[in-house]
Amino acid sequence: MRNTERRAAAHRTAAVVIGALFLMGCGSNDDAQEDNEPPAAPQKMDAEPVEEHTEATDDVPIAELADATWVEETAAEHAIPQRALAAYAGAALRIAETRPECNLGWNTLAGIGSVETSHASIDDSGLNALGVAEPAIIGPLLDGSEGVMEVEDTDAGEYDDDEQWDRAVGPMQFLPETWETHAVDGNLDGEMDPQQIDDAVLTAGVYLCETAEDLTDDDEWVSAVTTYNQSLEYARDVAGIAESYAGDAADQ
Repeated sequence: MRNTERRAAAHRTAAVVIGALFLMGCGSNDDAQEDNEPPAAPQKMDAEPVEEHTEATDDVPIAELADATWVEETAAEHAIPQRALAAYAGAALRIAETRPECNLGWNTLAGIGSVETSHASIDDSGLNALGVAEPAIIGPLLDGSEGVMEVEDTDAGEYDDDEQWDRAVGPMQFLPETWETHAVDGNLDGEMDPQQIDDAVLTAGVYLCETAEDLTDDDEWVSAVTTYNQSLEYARDVAGIAESYAGDAADQ
């Protein structure tokens, strides 16, 4: 599931871009024809909230919403960095309050984070005490080379340090233009930073729930995830990882 070569390949092809601008996987046509079946929606896994945060939480940073003992134990069980899991769980808890009908599980967000950047640990990056990826995670140039789209610069290099071409950025790999139009402040610091795990994960969750009405429905889950990245192979990878988190929990 966490094979280093697979994660690197996913990153090299910029395997997560929210919105209509996306990168296609680089598999062969034979590989694509081998399995065109969409995955089933993974079982929705709920996070355990902090007891005092079971009511309105719009004034609480999402990393503080999940019970700390639950985060520690669940992170160890699944080999997910605690800081990343706090963001996945907190985003799911926030969305459960604001859009309960969406039925977003933390494990779907974690599946995306795993495929995208191995929970912000790809290329020797990591999350600092503020939840910011260091060094910054910046994907490959979207210059029309083999396997990637051509996306001319939209942010004057503000997010991706490139004034000619766009590059996907942060733990959840957003295009700069998409970040500008969808960004959410997950840690309530007054800024929206694609390299900050709470901002990035909550934005991803909100986007998924804007795309689908109920993520426990197979077709809607696939539709949402393939809007995030238009590739069934990508959806299958995310579903497999998300379901493994659910399966591990069910075995306890």
